[in-house]
Amino acid sequence: MKALGCLVAAFGLLAPLAVQAEEVGCVSTAFKLVGPNHKVCIEAFDDPEVPGVTCHLSRAKTGGLKGMVGMAEDTSDAAIACRQVGPITLPDDLEDGEQVFRERRSILFKKLRVVRFYDEKRHVLVYLVYSDKLIDGSPKNSVSTVPILPGRIFEGR
Repeated sequence: MKALGCLVAAFGLLAPLAVQAEEVGCVSTAFKLVGPNHKVCIEAFDDPEVPGVTCHLSRAKTGGLKGMVGMAEDTSDAAIACRQVGPITLPDDLEDGEQVFRERRSILFKKLRVVRFYDEKRHVLVYLVYSDKLIDGSPKNSVSTVPILPGRIFEGR
């Protein structure tokens, strides 16, 4: 039993998610006779370390019987759009490549991740969404930027 606990911890199943996304809406893309249809869904989350920034993700959700019971492996396709929605506060200890969102895409091996970078030269926050796998990751990715322009309300740095 101890070995099972180590295995579960090694796969990150017990690690808390950085943020929970809220579903905004979905559209069906393929009819499934048994279980839910295949869908593309839009979800929103706020950056937990940078108040004033919200990101929207669109991603495919596998339906059918496997999707209904949580055994489906969703595709690696995802897109992201992040925007300033209020005053931005940049913490002094902002870490490049910090994970701000993570979601399982299969029962054990695949995760969708969003990481943040700060391009100090251009005063831009950069958000990258990508899919990884324990054995072989995916090159599919999407990027979004949030400029921090003079004259806009922001604090910090």
